[in-house]
Amino acid sequence: MDTTINPNSEHRLSSNRRINELLNDVVGLLKDYTENQIGHLNQLAKIGVALSATRNLDQLLEMIVDEARAFTFADGGTLYLRSDDEKELRFSIMQNETLGTRMGGVTGKPITLPPVPLQVDGKPNNGHVSAYAANSGELVEIPDVYEAQGFNFEGTRKFDAMTGYRSKSMLVVPMTNHENEIIGVLQLINSRDPDTRETIPFAPEFRELCAALASQAAVAISNARLIRDVQNLFDSFIKAIASAIDEKSPYTGGHIERVANLTMEIAQKINATEDGPYGHIIFNEDELYELRLAAWLHDTGKITTPEFVIDKHTKLETIFDRMELVRMRFELAKAQATIRDLKAQGGKQVIEIVDGQPEVTPDSSPEIARLDEAFRFVSGCNSTQEFVPDATIARLDAIAAEKILTAKGEEGMLSDDELYNLHIRKGNLTTEERKVIENHALMTIKILEKLPFPKKIHNVPYIAGAHHEKISGRGYPLGLKGEQIGLQARIMALADVFEALTARDRPYKEPKKLSECVKILGFMVKDEELDGGVVKFFLDNKMHIDYAKRHLNPDQIDLE
Repeated sequence: MDTTINPNSEHRLSSNRRINELLNDVVGLLKDYTENQIGHLNQLAKIGVALSATRNLDQLLEMIVDEARAFTFADGGTLYLRSDDEKELRFSIMQNETLGTRMGGVTGKPITLPPVPLQVDGKPNNGHVSAYAANSGELVEIPDVYEAQGFNFEGTRKFDAMTGYRSKSMLVVPMTNHENEIIGVLQLINSRDPDTRETIPFAPEFRELCAALASQAAVAISNARLIRDVQNLFDSFIKAIASAIDEKSPYTGGHIERVANLTMEIAQKINATEDGPYGHIIFNEDELYELRLAAWLHDTGKITTPEFVIDKHTKLETIFDRMELVRMRFELAKAQATIRDLKAQGGKQVIEIVDGQPEVTPDSSPEIARLDEAFRFVSGCNSTQEFVPDATIARLDAIAAEKILTAKGEEGMLSDDELYNLHIRKGNLTTEERKVIENHALMTIKILEKLPFPKKIHNVPYIAGAHHEKISGRGYPLGLKGEQIGLQARIMALADVFEALTARDRPYKEPKKLSECVKILGFMVKDEELDGGVVKFFLDNKMHIDYAKRHLNPDQIDLE
């Protein structure tokens, strides 16, 4: 048996082993590459989810640079956004790990570098790499900026000279949104080897990955801007409505804004406290926004309230003060009394003409004196009073019963409606007028219920409409009681009452001293009109003093 080994066979076996080894190496490389790419794609997908979930624009911009640097191993990154007039790129985010730099975004550190113009002398600014990317829409990858041709890196060299840094590899990616608009540029610098930390060129696979990330980021930025702009428009519209409502009356200008601001101050103070009955209460961002909207909209129903009721500052006022009609009747009565006196005297009584009116001598005009005194009394009853006694009501009835002859025949000195208004025991509104005023709270709910508030702030109509509810259940419009009135509405109720008490521009009352307002708050707590806990918190934190210093006349402030 021949056991000689054929050299050709041995060679073929060796070649096959070598081929198998090479194939295994290729398969291993392909596997590593595939796994690496899948890892990048998974990471990119996670980044996309995170970007789409972020609504805060500053936070979103910072996240974009953080994530782009993370998967490209970049030492630094800059994000530019195109200006609204599309004439320049403005710095939004700057980061550099080696230099320990983080500016813009949520850091609160402003970037003072001047913006990059997109045009120079009417032509595209292609000398600046970020401007070129924004103008052309092309991704730019540079292994070493010091050896790059066609771009001006003088600014980069000066920066390196000042900081001792060495800018080298660069990847500049235009950010194109879903409408194919370039809204900004993402610029990454100095990719580093994960093991040696040596600066290396950006890997070829990063080009497509960064382009995909930039596209996702651009869409996320556009969405965040749109949401922000819509919210700003909504907020501005609400403030415009509030301003229009306030301007219905020359006496309530600024009321809604003051109530809204005070409401939010109380809520934010509760958020800041860590002990006491409100130490466990935290209003989240959505709840604060919900409360702020409700405060700005709490008087929306006054759109339906007649101005003459809102502005009524005397009991007889409607579209004008009817006391002038009463005055005319008394003047007519005095003239008729003068004629009767003249007839009684046989026409011999001395008469003086004063301001075009005949006046008899004092000793023969007791009736005129009586009428003058009666008119002064009625005129005094026309003003707003804290309480009208029975004796006043009885005398008004007696005066109203007196008769006077007019072109229409015999009439009373006061009409039934005038007497009804003068009978008002407290304030200057009749029961019917008070119901008209109170109806604004129900109308606020009805109007706001028609608006499609998002789920997170869907309670705006009910918080806004509940600012006149009382702990006792005797409030309006729904007669809610105790815990049925949410804390947000109870806070706003205090703000609304305190603003009204301290207001210095109401036609129906004189400005009150701060101490008097505090006493009234105490009475309202005792009568279960306001939440005692909220009022105590308000006073204990001296928020009434802070408010007074901003909004009250100096002579109103008698507390420290």
